[in-house]
Parts: sequence; structure tokens; C-alpha cells
Amino acid sequence: MESLFGSSLLGRCAVIFFFSMLPAVGGLSMAIPLGAVMGLPAPASALSSIAGNILPVPFVILFVCKIFSWMRKKSERLEKFADKYEKRAKEKGSRFGHSMFVGLLFFVAAPIPLPGMGAWTGALIAGIFGVKLKVAVPAIGIGVVIAGLLATGVTYGFLSLLVN
Repeated sequence: MESLFGSSLLGRCAVIFFFSMLPAVGGLSMAIPLGAVMGLPAPASALSSIAGNILPVPFVILFVCKIFSWMRKKSERLEKFADKYEKRAKEKGSRFGHSMFVGLLFFVAAPIPLPGMGAWTGALIAGIFGVKLKVAVPAIGIGVVIAGLLATGVTYGFLSLLVN
């Protein structure tokens, strides 16, 4: 990976940016510690991770239903996959009640390194429930920033962030 992006600060930030965009294996709770291991300063690791984690959100919201529809037409296996993830998203989203903004924000803000949490799942929920971009993107974005700050604080130490 280092040969592809180089060992410069910008190259290491690019690695963290792209890693944080990945669903399931990436995300803030994995990308920020990886940035620390790669020797990135806390602000560079946090900003790269937050930006990369937010970037796919509007695209997921806009296209998830179309992609699931296409998958259902392609094969029975893909149909089962789409059904499984749509069902999970509906179960999680149904807990949000009437305030999808607050529900998405808190759902994404929880920096728990578990599959099915975070920006991708929040965007999936928003897309399936038909939440408008002007509501979903800010809610998920604020949630990502909160989760990123918490993950950075845990990884780098809250006290060292204040001292440096």
C-alpha cells in the first residue's frame, strides 16, 4: 500500500481516506487507529477518516434502492443478499420513530466497531426509508464527526489531544 500512495503525510492520509470509505472493514473505528499505527498525527488521521467515511453517504442514499432492485432481477442469490440487508435496515430504522434526523445522528455517532453500525448503514437506512438528502446527509455527517472525535480521543488519548 505504501508503494502505491508513498510514505509522505499526504500519501498516508490517502490510505486512511480510502480505507475509511470501505463498508464493514473500514470505518472510523478501524481507520483512525490504523492512522496512528502509520504515524499520522491525530488531526490528520481524524480528518482523513471523517472525510472518507462521509463521501459515500449521499451515493448510498440515492442508489441503494435501485441497486437492490437490480440485484433482485439478476439472481436468487443476490436477491437474498438484498433482502437480508434491507430487512436489517428496516429493523434498525424502525427504532428511530418519527425523528429520523436524531435517530440517524445517534446511530452513526456511536463509535462501536461492529458490522451494521456507522455511516454506511445509516445511509442504507435513510435510502430505504426515503429520507431526503437534506435531512439524512447532515445527520449522518454530524454523527460521523462525533464518532470520529470519540475514536480519535480513544486512540490518541483525550489528554494528549489537549496538550499538543
